[in-house]
Amino acid sequence: MVRFYSRLPLPRLGAADDPAAPPPFGRAIRMLPFAGLAIAAGPAALLAASAPSALPSLAVAALTLAILAYLTGAFHEDGFGDVADGFGGGFTAERRLEIMKDSRIGAFAGVALAIQFVLRASLLAEAIDRYDGLGAGLVVLGVAVLARVAPLGLMVALDPARTDGLGRAAGRPEPTAFGIAVAGAVAIVVLTMAPVAGASIVPAIVVAIAAVAGLGLSARARIGGFTGDVVGAGTIVAEIAAMIGLLA
Repeated sequence: MVRFYSRLPLPRLGAADDPAAPPPFGRAIRMLPFAGLAIAAGPAALLAASAPSALPSLAVAALTLAILAYLTGAFHEDGFGDVADGFGGGFTAERRLEIMKDSRIGAFAGVALAIQFVLRASLLAEAIDRYDGLGAGLVVLGVAVLARVAPLGLMVALDPARTDGLGRAAGRPEPTAFGIAVAGAVAIVVLTMAPVAGASIVPAIVVAIAAVAGLGLSARARIGGFTGDVVGAGTIVAEIAAMIGLLA
């Protein structure tokens, strides 16, 4: 799952291990909370080390998000932009799906990507000011896990919107694997964020789930289900919503 969700260089695990092959997603998602933790560990450590410096909190937050985007290959941002273009620019389900498949960035994507980055950076800067560097670093870890696991619910609740594509290929998560992923995410969120934010983690979780559910309702109404882009966009939506719930 770390390979699938990031560009982190991992050694081959054996002769039969193909680094380019997608994981057996339906079963492998049980490891997603730990993959999210591994991906966010470096940026969180950099934030904790940089926050006490003379750099403004907003600059530290922006650098942290830039490194996260690099490590993931802007995986989730790409989905978020595609969804913004498709949902904003199409008038039928077929046209929206066609737009989402187009690699070019349209006006809706450009505006949406700018807005999400400003929101994420400003919210993270507030977390740095409120919780200090170490506390904000722990928040980055917890939110990274929560934001990656919450959109899996879209794959459980909705049908694939395409007859091909990543969403169709991944299929539905196995119930046991999904349950393990959810339990692992909750445990990590509690261990990382509760010592910093206390009971504020409850609205963070609730608002994140509600925001992803809203995205799911929108996707069902506009394209008839989920795609890989919708799940990727769900990560950005869940992260912003979790930070709003935490800080508000």
